[in-house]
Amino acid sequence: MHAEETSPSAAEPGTLAPSFLRCEYLVDPLGIDNPEPRLSWLVESEERGQRQTAYRILVATDPEKLEQGIGDLWDTGKVSGDQTSQIVYAGLPLESRTASYWQVRVWDKDGAPSDWSAVSRWSMGLLDEDDWNARWISYEDDGSMDATRQNIVLQPARYYRAQFESPRAVRRATVYATSLGIYELSLNGEKVSDWLFTPGWSDYKERVYYNTFDVTGLIRSGDNAIGAVVADGWYSGYVGYGLLVGYGPNRSGRYFYGKTPALLVQLEIEYEDGSTEVITTDNHWKVGTGPLLEADMLMGETYDARLELPGWNKVGFDDSQWENAVFAEDNPEITANFFDRAGEREITLSFERPPVKQAYSSVPVRETETLKPVEITEPEPGKYIYDLGQNFSGVVRLKTHGPEGTRVRLRFGEMLHQDGTLMTENLRRARATNYYILSGDPEGEVYQPKFTYHGFQYVEVTGLAHEPDLDTITGIAIHSDTPLASSFESSDDMVNQLFSNVVWTQRANFFEVPTDCPQRDERLGWTGDAQVYIEASAYNADVAAFFTKWFDDLEESQLPNGAFPDYAPYPMAHGRTPEMYATAWTDAGIICPHTIYEMYGDTRVITRHYEAMRRFMEFRSERDPDLAGVNICNSWGDWLSLGPETPIEFIDAVYHAISAKKMSEMARAINKDQDAVMYDTVFRNIKQAFVEHYMNEDGTLTVDNQTACVLALEAGVVPEEHKAVVQRRLRELLEENDFRMTTGFLGTKNLLAVLSDAGYVDTAARLLQSREYPSWGYSVANGATSVWERWNSYTKEDGFANPSMNSFSHYAFGAVCQWMFQELAGIDRLSPGFKEIKIKPRIPSPDSNPDNKPIHWVDAHYDSIHGRIEVSWKRVEAGLDLAATIPANTTAVIYVPAESESQVTEGGTPISEHPDLILQGREDSFVKVEAGSGVYRFTVRAE
Repeated sequence: MHAEETSPSAAEPGTLAPSFLRCEYLVDPLGIDNPEPRLSWLVESEERGQRQTAYRILVATDPEKLEQGIGDLWDTGKVSGDQTSQIVYAGLPLESRTASYWQVRVWDKDGAPSDWSAVSRWSMGLLDEDDWNARWISYEDDGSMDATRQNIVLQPARYYRAQFESPRAVRRATVYATSLGIYELSLNGEKVSDWLFTPGWSDYKERVYYNTFDVTGLIRSGDNAIGAVVADGWYSGYVGYGLLVGYGPNRSGRYFYGKTPALLVQLEIEYEDGSTEVITTDNHWKVGTGPLLEADMLMGETYDARLELPGWNKVGFDDSQWENAVFAEDNPEITANFFDRAGEREITLSFERPPVKQAYSSVPVRETETLKPVEITEPEPGKYIYDLGQNFSGVVRLKTHGPEGTRVRLRFGEMLHQDGTLMTENLRRARATNYYILSGDPEGEVYQPKFTYHGFQYVEVTGLAHEPDLDTITGIAIHSDTPLASSFESSDDMVNQLFSNVVWTQRANFFEVPTDCPQRDERLGWTGDAQVYIEASAYNADVAAFFTKWFDDLEESQLPNGAFPDYAPYPMAHGRTPEMYATAWTDAGIICPHTIYEMYGDTRVITRHYEAMRRFMEFRSERDPDLAGVNICNSWGDWLSLGPETPIEFIDAVYHAISAKKMSEMARAINKDQDAVMYDTVFRNIKQAFVEHYMNEDGTLTVDNQTACVLALEAGVVPEEHKAVVQRRLRELLEENDFRMTTGFLGTKNLLAVLSDAGYVDTAARLLQSREYPSWGYSVANGATSVWERWNSYTKEDGFANPSMNSFSHYAFGAVCQWMFQELAGIDRLSPGFKEIKIKPRIPSPDSNPDNKPIHWVDAHYDSIHGRIEVSWKRVEAGLDLAATIPANTTAVIYVPAESESQVTEGGTPISEHPDLILQGREDSFVKVEAGSGVYRFTVRAE
């Protein structure tokens, strides 16, 4: 016990209260493998200017110890400071399986302590390979290799089971599980969790994630049964566009990592008497097939309810006809020809060696929402189209009845043809079809897939034995459950729908990795899309854990020459063909970690991947010694732009500068000052080379298009004396094109921000609100509920764009959401993690938009790692009202749009006389004030 307090509740509580305790960005995570996990919490107070001046953390092996004020693992004592996030555990060494319970108390600005927080927990996984007693098991494979580009082969899922006895009272039971493939685990007929598509996607030849679940409540006294269903998943199923282009073994489009899925389970039971028992996968487990005849993520499922196995995962099931599982390494080796961009080579598909096991660090994929149909149509007799009213990722639940053997087909699409039939051409080689064969149950039947998902708004149902109704189909949204972190509303309903579209598109594509699209035969973690969109994504949801996991995938995919590939994980290039990268895509290895550092104050993401990033910067310098940019590899460029093409060399030089600048900032953040100076020098040299190669004497660019202006200004390579020239030229190019964009993925990302920085806020807002093609509003005006891949994915004149590359759920152009928060609402940061906040709304003028009524009010919030930030502003007849909420333990500089400080009051008090505000003077057309935490309501009125 420390001298400053005699017991955890000895002092009267202050006005500051800790809440929302997390470990590694997760609430009560189980089975982590970081021996020095980071802890965080929020502090809340209704009092203005409140801040934390000290904290004390207790970590104990038992919650009862915390009740006694004992932290037998870690007691920080009273630590002076205001830090509430990224606090590194520094207690006793954490061993495998250690359960850690923790709580925190804080002291406010007046030195008064809070009550202790509620108790949170985390546990450690299996940290050493020796902790694993289980062995990989599989089913006996005959060694055949039937799948080819012409012959699509879909495998049945395998059902595994075993029984065991639990003779004594159970204190704690924990299961550690993983698979090569995807699995669903159950105990005594109950699923162990609501997680889906476990264990997650990785490069299985090197590394596999494992999951940890508390199953104490599922263990029964006496006999127990454990069961698992295992499907191909990313491991051996159809992945990406492999089938479309003929990649993989025998050009099959599948088997990129291996052929035969495998299972690994270790159930550890601790009894009340202190004894323990371990149940593991071995060759005594039984394996068989069941009703799930086909299970593939791209192609879909076939489920024959006549083959259901009642009680298969419960005690007493007769498994005498099932085979014994085999150890995975005993399956035969299979030789096949592997095709990719490097050509053809012979490979061996086998369980070569067990992959390294790593604890899963992301949020789980799970069901997040149900959607009811809004309409049923029948474009052809017996063919019913259900409109779910929203484009999303997931499956549907089918509720039906009919004779035994009735075969119901479910097909999925994002759009309809003009005749009302389903549009599936853009799915390419993804079958995206589920079949359900009825058992004939007179009580009716319900089917919901386990191991596939689709991107869709419309469902085509055929084969029903009854007239359907709205209850026949229910949509189930499924994706990585990144907690939503914001809201945005404005006076323009189109912009509000755009925000909804962006969020739904993000949810649909943040599915284990940041995919490009959820519907067609791709669904890959494209790096260019991710780097363009990542900051917008961090405003929309808490993506810290999600990207923490994906950065491991990205580093694992890094090529031998130091480049990061076009997507990660990187299944189609075992052999690491060096040409599979592209400028701006490869730079995601720098831009994405830098963004997570900026948004969450996370320096560990820098230290963890610093060596990989350093290798990448060496690759960039070696590849382009003249710093003028080079045309290399995949020339994606300003993908899907509509105007004159921007040379790859130009883009390459600009992105080299962007990466160098961000690398310098990250090096400085982890005290690598020498490296920071080196990268500063690289940036300055690129800037000088840029002037020599890409600027005319009059300050204009040699590449005269919208994208070139945006990228050069964004990168900071235009000398200060020429910035206004390039800014004006960008505005002229837009005006010459009737204020329509020609930019693609790269140029659009910061177009509005660059215009705002130049003072052209009205132009930026006009582009945001446009309904004319090409624009964000054009898709909304045409009924879009998600963000389209192309500006012209659909036009009234030409119908659908090229179906070979036409996704209606593609988040890249949704990066505009970043501008909506940072500029239109004005929620931004002055320091990493929003510890110091900038509130600076860019408000369009009342007569700014001749095409649409200018936005005259905005209401938005963002849940930062330090708490909720809220901003609302509204033009009123007499002036402007602006409200801002600053979370406890932070400060803000608030820019109030006003011509003079005498126009501004807060709560009726002139800001020059305000006791809670520090007036910092005027800047451009704003009055600046510094504020502590609290709610502030400003009014701006003409003098």
